[in-house]
Amino acid sequence: MDALLGPSWGLSEPDLLQQVAMLGWLGGVPGSEEALKGITATRVAYSLWRRLNGRAEIDRYKAECVAGIVEFIRSNPRASRDALDRAVEKQVRLFAARVQAMG
Repeated sequence: MDALLGPSWGLSEPDLLQQVAMLGWLGGVPGSEEALKGITATRVAYSLWRRLNGRAEIDRYKAECVAGIVEFIRSNPRASRDALDRAVEKQVRLFAARVQAMG
């Protein structure tokens, strides 16, 4: 099935729960409308909470930090330990500065 649809068709756990509840609701399964409403409300509340407290932004900065380190390693596969340490320190300092600038 992966060969036909590709891995992007897979569902995360929250997506799967929401889709199961939706299928139940569409099929007239008792209680599934309430389940769908509850799951959807929980997902919306969680997404809003992450945005309001800055967690999503911090996670993005962390991913960019790691990506910067990975890019350095890919571009410099024979870099010395000192050069690698400096590159990692540079990315970590950038991450810390971004988080600190958030307030």
